[in-house]
Amino acid sequence: MFLIARRHVVYPMLFKMTNQRVSKESHCGVLEFVAEEGKIYIPNWMRSNLYISEGDMVWLENVSLPSATFTKFQPQSVDFLEITNPKALLERSLRSFACLTKGDTIAIPYNKKVYEFCVLEVRPGKAVSIIECDMKVDFAAPVGYKVPETPESMDESDAYPFPSVARDTSGSSSTEPFKVFQGEGKRLDGKKKNLIAPEDTNASKQRGIPNYNYQVGRLNFVRAKDLKNLFGSSVEDQEVDKFEAFAGKGQALRERKKRK
Repeated sequence: MFLIARRHVVYPMLFKMTNQRVSKESHCGVLEFVAEEGKIYIPNWMRSNLYISEGDMVWLENVSLPSATFTKFQPQSVDFLEITNPKALLERSLRSFACLTKGDTIAIPYNKKVYEFCVLEVRPGKAVSIIECDMKVDFAAPVGYKVPETPESMDESDAYPFPSVARDTSGSSSTEPFKVFQGEGKRLDGKKKNLIAPEDTNASKQRGIPNYNYQVGRLNFVRAKDLKNLFGSSVEDQEVDKFEAFAGKGQALRERKKRK
């Protein structure tokens, strides 16, 4: 530590680690100076980036990196999509990092899982410092993620949701009238009595003929003489109910006593 201080090291201390055997390099900061002389301790994911094993030789060089302005990450698993707020998680976890190198894969533990992120892009250089900087973060699609396929154009038979109901494509009305509540009922006591719905006698009635000469804003009153022109037959052929005023019968709460 005394020798480093005499060499006018730039703070914060950032180092470039190089594996000269495969020409692979990465960057890191310093947590504590507690290791023995000539040794360093780095995380497993950092050793994987340098393609080294425990006890291998690496070269350290003190460097000064520019402050980061933009970083793009790619999650290495689709499990990343299950995180509720991934941006907040990454911003909180990056506080323990000093720098980032393009092409490295960092590991972030969260909720008893370890999520790996590949650094796809950093600006303004190949390696940047993320200490006290204003950095924009972007995400790429996770590895193994498949974009949901949009449904193809459905056939006319598939678009109709009720295949059991016959469709009338010819334009003519169906001969069988629609009947409602034709199912069977269930009783709480388990008895099977009067569970079949009675047949609706009014179901066979057909709808009336609309007035095709109707004009908006005009009231039409159908008279008995106009029924022939409207229905195409004479009045005698149609069953027309004649209106009779006060044709009902009265009801008394108490029956009259017959006089002897």
